[in-house]
Amino acid sequence: MSDLVKIEVVDRVMVISINRPEARNAINFETAVEMAKAFDALDANDDVVIGVLTGAGGTFSSGMDLKAFAKTGQRPLVPGRGLGGLCEKSPEKPLIAAVEGYALAGGCELALACDLIVAANDAKFGLPETKRGLVPSSGGMLRLPQRIPHHIAMEVILTGEMVSAERAYHFGMVNRLAESGKAVEAAQELGAMIAENGPLAVRTAKKIILESKDWRQADMFDLQRPRVAHIFASADAKEGATAFAEKRKPVWQGK
Repeated sequence: MSDLVKIEVVDRVMVISINRPEARNAINFETAVEMAKAFDALDANDDVVIGVLTGAGGTFSSGMDLKAFAKTGQRPLVPGRGLGGLCEKSPEKPLIAAVEGYALAGGCELALACDLIVAANDAKFGLPETKRGLVPSSGGMLRLPQRIPHHIAMEVILTGEMVSAERAYHFGMVNRLAESGKAVEAAQELGAMIAENGPLAVRTAKKIILESKDWRQADMFDLQRPRVAHIFASADAKEGATAFAEKRKPVWQGK
């Protein structure tokens, strides 16, 4: 990877760090392209089950690089994948946002595009686009009302005011709170718990959870059935049952 995005793998968890601390990890087009490459690397690495997305220097991300946009007119959108190579197309493997400092505008939308969020207890979230005559069009208006109560989401988006991590946790948007400076560590701990499980099952579970939002109730089991058939016929399923019977940890193959 380039210096714009750093990757580190620890115990089957890949930590992907946006590395523009001098710009509060604002996303320009070049950074978005490198982020997309990192998400591809997450999916391609058979030794990794889950990813953690964070920002260097104590800030998650301030969103789109407005200075770069003013200079070039180019938005940090990767074709077919959206802002940061993430907001319109998620990697197949789960992704945890580890938020320190601020996750604002597109930075908040990146966090919302992740499957889980761990935040430092003094972190702040916000969608301030309306303050600038814009709207949060990379998922903020679509995802936030699914994560927190309708009227609270309306307040956050229409006022553009920031929300504390503790308030976001109260409403269920944040999975876990951590001490300041410990968000990545806490996200790695959560990731390690998930990485203990069958990788094929974890990947399939994420896929069905996301896809089933659009399914009619009358169709949902018929749609789910072919999507889980390979799980029950997999080597991992047999290994999981055998390991349980033998009172040992399973050795997953991912197939």
